[in-house]
Amino acid sequence: MLKDITIGQYYKEDSLIHRLDPRVKLFAVLIYVITLFMHKAPATYVMSLLFLIITIKISKVPVKYILRGLKAIAVILLFSVMINMLFIPGKPVIQFWIISISAEGIRTTIYLGSRLIMLVLGTSLLTFTTTPNELTDGLDKSLGFLNKVGVPVHEIAMMMSIALRFIPILTEELEKIMKAQTARGIDFESGGLLKRVKSMVPIIVPLFVAAIRRANDLAMAMESRCYHGGVGRTKLKPLKYEKRDKIAYIVLFVFLAVMIYLSFFSPWR
Repeated sequence: MLKDITIGQYYKEDSLIHRLDPRVKLFAVLIYVITLFMHKAPATYVMSLLFLIITIKISKVPVKYILRGLKAIAVILLFSVMINMLFIPGKPVIQFWIISISAEGIRTTIYLGSRLIMLVLGTSLLTFTTTPNELTDGLDKSLGFLNKVGVPVHEIAMMMSIALRFIPILTEELEKIMKAQTARGIDFESGGLLKRVKSMVPIIVPLFVAAIRRANDLAMAMESRCYHGGVGRTKLKPLKYEKRDKIAYIVLFVFLAVMIYLSFFSPWR
């Protein structure tokens, strides 16, 4: 299960998506998320899925690796679709005892499930193709105008970058602790719910200690390098738009225009 957690992990590859400016990729994720909530017809779902498939193909990230991340949210996804299927009123299609499933519920469940899956895959592709340092620089540059109203953009971007970087590190640390406790005779699989909860105590405490230790080491390393925020800092590789970035912006605006047309003006909506 721990190996299925791919959130925050970077997949190193030489692809067009990897070489894009992080600001372009952040804007692409924003546009994609907005268009997902604009869906009102099957055509919009097909267009979003097609756009996602093409992007994944260009990124050269293995599809199996991307889909593996869905296992970590399978329970949440299943719970969400089941709630909609069982509690949306309409003409009953399946009825058993007090359980009634309507055609509207099934339709909404399919739409919601596909929307959630595309949302997770689309946003996770950002971290697969962008390093934490690039994300920090992209957020800092994109939201720099908020500094004028007192928003500490650089500090927020740095915290997000550190959080993403710590996810795979803490996952690896958790796996080591579980193996060590299993070797000491602790059983995490058998027994009732209460027993399983109690068996997690020997994992949670060392994990918190390891997390605090790593955070303290990181803070000391940043202080020893005279890090005091983003004011007056220079960059070894400053962000600069290339021709491919401008073309990517054009593609994104075309995609947004098509989605707006399909959602609000198309006769098939």
